[in-house]
Amino acid sequence: MSKRKTDRQGGTRAPQDSKRAGGGSSAGPISFFLAVIIMVLGLIQLAATFHNYAINLSQLNALKNQQAALIAQKQDLENQIQRWDDKAYVTAQARERLGFVFPGEQAIRVLHADALASESKDQDEGKGADAPHQNALPWYQELAYSFKKADQKPAREPAQSEGKAPKEGGKGDQAPGTQQEDQAKGDPSGSKAG
Repeated sequence: MSKRKTDRQGGTRAPQDSKRAGGGSSAGPISFFLAVIIMVLGLIQLAATFHNYAINLSQLNALKNQQAALIAQKQDLENQIQRWDDKAYVTAQARERLGFVFPGEQAIRVLHADALASESKDQDEGKGADAPHQNALPWYQELAYSFKKADQKPAREPAQSEGKAPKEGGKGDQAPGTQQEDQAKGDPSGSKAG
């Protein structure tokens, strides 16, 4: 027999050196893909580590903010406790919250104080009845108040006769100073000639 090996079909085979000279072994691409897979897994692990670090850092900052808020709240509560040690503060709170008074004093409660405050504001600003009305009471109480007011008899001023002198201060629409000026000019009726 010869030194060359034959194929099953009877042909001769080339030595194994031709395999190496043709481009290398089949182990090269497999090792490359394994290296890429290992690097991808390493990058995934690294990204997960940084993600956990970022989450823990944000939780730490949130806890620090919460701690600062709790310290401020604790300080406020301690200040309130110290205020209750002051007798003047306790007295003021008893008067304000519970309505306590000292012996000999008389307690006065103002109902609908907000309605009175809004009316005084309107009068102070000079708006009067022309100002837009802001309801301080619910509509049904406002309606009941209107009915009560309508049922009351209006207070009438006594009718003035033409022969009587006008009330002190001049005629209704004249200022007190204008009547004196008219009398000084010689017009006793207080009317100006136009």
